[in-house]
Amino acid sequence: MKSVSPDTLHLKHGCSLCDILIYGKKIMSKIKPAFISHQSVRWGDMDAFGHVNNTVYFRYLEQARFEWMASAKAALPQDEAPVLINANCTFLRQIKYPADLEIRLFVTKIGRSSIDVSYEIVQIDQPEVICSEATTKVVWVDLKRGKSAPIPDVLRSMLHISQ
Repeated sequence: MKSVSPDTLHLKHGCSLCDILIYGKKIMSKIKPAFISHQSVRWGDMDAFGHVNNTVYFRYLEQARFEWMASAKAALPQDEAPVLINANCTFLRQIKYPADLEIRLFVTKIGRSSIDVSYEIVQIDQPEVICSEATTKVVWVDLKRGKSAPIPDVLRSMLHISQ
């Protein structure tokens, strides 16, 4: 069997395996998001250093995730809910007020009760410049039992791995 170097193995979308291993979500820019949220930076999002505070990025992600799930327009069980169990954000460029943002949401893995989501945050006037990359894991939970539950079929039907 011939060995293949990660930097010579080219995958779908023109990225090499090495690009993905080194840059993680670099490939996300080349695939279609599952959902796009448009949000404006508010003056109160800034901190004493004159840029958007790092905690606010997580609010942008939360809003995008809420809009995405609400777009299903389906009756979901009242005693179950999505619970965020992990969130990670890499800050690549500062964002300053005023700015209009595009938060691109990508579904990267669908499990029995969990969904892995990746994000890119860009300024609308510079859509090719990624300001931050993020990942979250959401688990569907039965609120009465306090345990994970299978993702409802009505929601699962709208879930597709971003390609």
